[in-house]
Amino acid sequence: MKKNIGTVDQIIRWIIAVAIAVLGIVFNSWWGLLALIPALTALFAFCPLYAPFNLSTRKKK
Repeated sequence: MKKNIGTVDQIIRWIIAVAIAVLGIVFNSWWGLLALIPALTALFAFCPLYAPFNLSTRKKK
């Protein structure tokens, strides 16, 4: 699994994950579990939707 998410992309995904989780808690909804998707992609720095298109937001060395 090759990393394809850069630092800025990871930060944005963490912010989105926290926002979804907070909304799920505030509205007492199971939809808050959707926060796992951006959180896990940020944690592993890998987005499965980027892979088939050979996209990457990481800086090239």
